[in-house]
Amino acid sequence: MYDDSSSRIAAELRSWISTAPPGAKLPSTRSLVERHAASPVTVQKALRTLATAGLVESRPGVGTFVRTVRTARPNDYGWQTGALATPGHRMPKMPAALQSAPNDVIALHSGYPDRELLPERLVRAAFTRAARSDAVINRPPAAGLGELQAWFATELGSAVPLGVTPPAPGDVVVQPGSQAGLSTVFRTLVGIGRPLLIESPTYWGAILAAEQAGVEVIPVSSGFSGPDPDELARAFERTGARAFYAQPNFASPTGAQWSDALCEQVLGIMREHSAFLIEDDAMHDFGITADSTPLAARDDAGHVVYIRSLAKSVSPAVRVGAVIARGPAHERILADTQVHSMYVSGILQAVALDVVTHPSWKTHLRNLRHQLQSRRDLLVDSLREYAPLVHIEAVPRGGINLWVQLPDAVDMDRVVHESRSAGVIIGAGSDWFPAEATGKYLRLTYAGPNPGTFPDAARALGEIIARC
Repeated sequence: MYDDSSSRIAAELRSWISTAPPGAKLPSTRSLVERHAASPVTVQKALRTLATAGLVESRPGVGTFVRTVRTARPNDYGWQTGALATPGHRMPKMPAALQSAPNDVIALHSGYPDRELLPERLVRAAFTRAARSDAVINRPPAAGLGELQAWFATELGSAVPLGVTPPAPGDVVVQPGSQAGLSTVFRTLVGIGRPLLIESPTYWGAILAAEQAGVEVIPVSSGFSGPDPDELARAFERTGARAFYAQPNFASPTGAQWSDALCEQVLGIMREHSAFLIEDDAMHDFGITADSTPLAARDDAGHVVYIRSLAKSVSPAVRVGAVIARGPAHERILADTQVHSMYVSGILQAVALDVVTHPSWKTHLRNLRHQLQSRRDLLVDSLREYAPLVHIEAVPRGGINLWVQLPDAVDMDRVVHESRSAGVIIGAGSDWFPAEATGKYLRLTYAGPNPGTFPDAARALGEIIARC
């Protein structure tokens, strides 16, 4: 009744407005209440509907008026060309992983897990508790809430072998997500115009963060087994770089996990060249048949700067991460964080801490592992059955992505376009290369919605690739 009355009043007023001149005053609320035998709340709801549609405007203390129609004219922003000058870096484009998709398509492109893979109940309860706490009022410390710093330090410290000093809570700087952490680390530890070695292919967000920071990106080829240590050493010698960005565990996009031997070799190269390893452990919580074993746990000399985020495993709405660094590097990172973000929302920190310290968090991670394994295996089996031209070099032991290669003769743009037309959203692998792509690749996520549609997606992909 309430909604029907409001809609009826709004419809009658729309009819009146269609013949009224701009600026005409609508009948008062009192007169509308009497005319329609409705409550003031119902009348106000009808007026809000018209205001939202841009038909009327309210003037407090005066009344409601038919909105004046303004003649559209083109704006001249030409003056900004001279003011902005030439950008000092490549302007970023929207990567496939961030593009939204309608509900009626099969989405194999997203970089974030579907909500059924998130601890939704824990997150909602944590927000409720945080809203009743002092976190809604207090300003948190620049380095983060002490309890959250301690949690991040303990998480990394649990993997520290004997003889290595574990990180302290004071080594942790809480960040508004790993993307902010990457930008901070690239600015402070590399610097404008200086070389940064980076795996190729690698996380597209790191490529954009490096370009925005103005560093010189030097690609180092890296496959499912990680980079060639000899090639990495030569790159350090050739460029004089003092930093290397890498994802040793469940890398995006390849899903690669380094062997223990490679980890030790890379750490040796860092020590030999007095360099930083910027370790991105964004997929820490997404192990399937293996666990993430951070290199930072093996280093107490400050060579490894460790970045971890909770935005993917807790909730995209909880953009909380951390950078763990020691020595002068830590002081620079903290100073840069204070300048660019001052501090991370205390509410979000409180929610993140509540979720990851809840007894049900570990249970959620165990369930997540099983769900990811069944999804991964379903996608792999579907591609092998229905899309034989798709080459799967290896099945990842963790993460949320499957990295596949297509025949060199394939028209990749056509594959992406025809797939979208067929209701399957994919992203070309070129987004994950800091330079030219070395082949025709796709990064397909098995953490998206509706995994039961994977066979249909694979069948459509197989037919499209055969045509293209």
